[in-house]
Amino acid sequence: MFRKMRRFKQQIPQEECIEILKNEKRGVLSVIGEDGYPYGMPVSHWYNEENGKIYFHGAKTGHKIDAMRADDRVSFCVMDEGYREEGDWALNIKSVVAFGRARMFTYDEEPELVRDVCVGLSAKFTEDPNYADDEIAKVGKNVLCVEITIDHMTGKLVNEA
Repeated sequence: MFRKMRRFKQQIPQEECIEILKNEKRGVLSVIGEDGYPYGMPVSHWYNEENGKIYFHGAKTGHKIDAMRADDRVSFCVMDEGYREEGDWALNIKSVVAFGRARMFTYDEEPELVRDVCVGLSAKFTEDPNYADDEIAKVGKNVLCVEITIDHMTGKLVNEA
């Protein structure tokens, strides 16, 4: 079903893929949009180490939500900041592509999971331990969370040269 990586010598281990998902703040979510056109957009995400799923949140309506309601298949791509070898101009970048299924849920349906997602996300952006709970108290009823169950994931190291 999923292709093997063509440039397999550049493949990174699953453990490195998970580290990238855990540590990077943003990725590109791609869905099957209207009339079959792909639709990709940047989203801030949280990787839950306990269950191996990717989470993000947003509004209850919009293009990506409509697309995921029509077809729950998604891909999610994340890349790190990269590094340069000493004396080299070329950037070395590690990237991860995960294919999976999206499931949406709200605070009314799963309040504890919504809180976990919001706390996990906010920890990537602020050191304020109360931030997520304060925001949930204000706008929690309007939040839609998305859970991606990963079906297939690969990562690779690419040198720009």
